[in-house]
Amino acid sequence: MPRSATDDRRSRFPVVFLIALVLALAALGTPAFATPPQAAAPAAPAAAELPCDLYAAGGTPCVTAHSTTRALFAAYNGPLYQIQRSSDHAYRDIGLLAAGGYADGASQVSFCAGTSCTITKIYDQTTRHNDLPISWGGYWKGPGPNGSDVGADAMALPVTAAGHQVFGVKVTPGVGYRIDHASGVATGSQPEGIYMVTSSNYTNQWCCFDYGSGENSHTDTGNATMNAIYWGNACWFNGCTGTGPWVEADLENGMFHTNTGSNKDPNNQGVHHPFVSAWLKNNGTSNFTLKYGDGAAGGLTTTFSGPLPNGYSPMKVDSSVLLGTGGDNSVSGQGEFFEGAMTAGYPSDATENAVQASITAAGYGTSGGGGGVTGALHAVGAGKCLEVPGSSTTPGTQAGIRDCSGGANQTWSESTSGELTVSLGGNRLCLDASGQGTSPGTKVITWTCNGQSNQQWTLNANGSVTSAQSGLCLDVSGAATANGTPVQLWTCNGQSNQKWTLN
Repeated sequence: MPRSATDDRRSRFPVVFLIALVLALAALGTPAFATPPQAAAPAAPAAAELPCDLYAAGGTPCVTAHSTTRALFAAYNGPLYQIQRSSDHAYRDIGLLAAGGYADGASQVSFCAGTSCTITKIYDQTTRHNDLPISWGGYWKGPGPNGSDVGADAMALPVTAAGHQVFGVKVTPGVGYRIDHASGVATGSQPEGIYMVTSSNYTNQWCCFDYGSGENSHTDTGNATMNAIYWGNACWFNGCTGTGPWVEADLENGMFHTNTGSNKDPNNQGVHHPFVSAWLKNNGTSNFTLKYGDGAAGGLTTTFSGPLPNGYSPMKVDSSVLLGTGGDNSVSGQGEFFEGAMTAGYPSDATENAVQASITAAGYGTSGGGGGVTGALHAVGAGKCLEVPGSSTTPGTQAGIRDCSGGANQTWSESTSGELTVSLGGNRLCLDASGQGTSPGTKVITWTCNGQSNQQWTLNANGSVTSAQSGLCLDVSGAATANGTPVQLWTCNGQSNQKWTLN
């Protein structure tokens, strides 16, 4: 329930009627994976309702609701997060453009102009006030004062939602947020559901980029004392198929792809989308389920649904809620966070499907199409950055990919006319389809900016970057991942070597 909402039960009766109808129709389908028996729960109400409205209607209400990009209740109109600027140490709460809407990114931009800002708190949108301040640390010390963690750079992750400029939380190693003894969250073997929206753009294999339940002591208190989504490339139990990143369950003392820990599924080699929805639910005694989805389109894929690992039943979950670190404050993980929630109870598949539809309807994107975005152009499939090799200022240099360095030769700006430009040695160069080519295999180079259509590009919500002249996609040649791999134009095919994010 949102902080500012009023509970009008009379107005919800028609919605509940529709929910029952949707559930009846959903029952005709056959689930791809077995799930534990659960009480009949209402499914999706009206599409206009937001994730926590949907969870509540499904009988599994949100007990946390954290986002720096949008409201997670249709009636919510409070603050999303708090920032502090370094110049005078002043604070500002960043709220919404309208109730149930999107973050007021312009307020942050104006407040932080000419200085840097840190995200110091992420507000909980439920009435439980499970706000996430910067963590005080734990067994593993953070880089902050007295071993505390540090807050994220507020300006480090600009994205868009429905065309509005908003900002995510870029968790670099050492960034962590946490509230202990959170109100209403699952403890012991109580059932719990969790989701978050993250990205394939920025991950590693270390411990732990988590969102979910951990120990109030910030130390490892044994198997089954955590229940959190881990997102990254970790393969703790060997035998993993592919290179990730994957949605895993951090249940303490291991990140689990399955009940045995390892992942041998040839269809689960890694998830590559600019925006990813990650899902975990755990009934506390006999089942945990992992899912993922494209945060921009489509439904959910279940990668595992089955028994808890040996020694993990029943669960012994504690009531600390964490973001960005492990239960013992392991601070080496990295990732991106846009929104997430935790529920009381084990959500139905129908409810989760409805929440996924709300996520895709949010319109997450890496650019509003009007220019003004500057940053690294990340090749999502390779996990590398587009660069001008050797920082060459010679027109005709073919662009390629390399480990992200933050250098000027990897810093691209989208102009209002759709150019992607890089500034090197006082020269402004444009990404260019060589020779105005319009056929697959055309080299993508840098050239003196000239305003022609072969230097105009469209950053699409699905992560593709298309040439305005030919409609072909910016493509990492051969889907290779090695440093120095060149880029080209190619027929758009939706594969990960044609997915990009600019931030």
